Amino acid sequence: MSGFTLHLQSATQYARLENVESFVARDASGSFGVLARHERMMTALSYGMARLRTAGGAWRYVALPGGLAYFVDGELYLSTRRFVLGDDFAQVAAAVESTLQAEDQALRSLKESVARLEREMVRRLWSLGGSEA
Repeated sequence: MSGFTLHLQSATQYARLENVESFVARDASGSFGVLARHERMMTALSYGMARLRTAGGAWRYVALPGGLAYFVDGELYLSTRRFVLGDDFAQVAAAVESTLQAEDQALRSLKESVARLEREMVRRLWSLGGSEA
């Protein structure tokens, strides 16, 4: 059985993998798999780790925060905000963990900035209201 081509695409990344024999991921209905010569399909992927096996028999792993999978004419297109691709499950999981920690820190920083802005706006509104009285 010949494999299919997998296109991984995000706003800043693109990877093309040839001779993929199988792809396993999750959507709202649970786990599903795609083999070569699969019928045309489209599904919304769930957040998590997907795996694929190439013609050499090695498993590769893709971590993604959800996305869209579209299989047509022997090619699987995965569109997502970002992805981490690797041969070692532990390394991919660690990369995702560090990315999540960085995003959490950025979110905390943003929330702190918004809180400072709100306090300053209230202070200025208060001072404007006090000068008119």
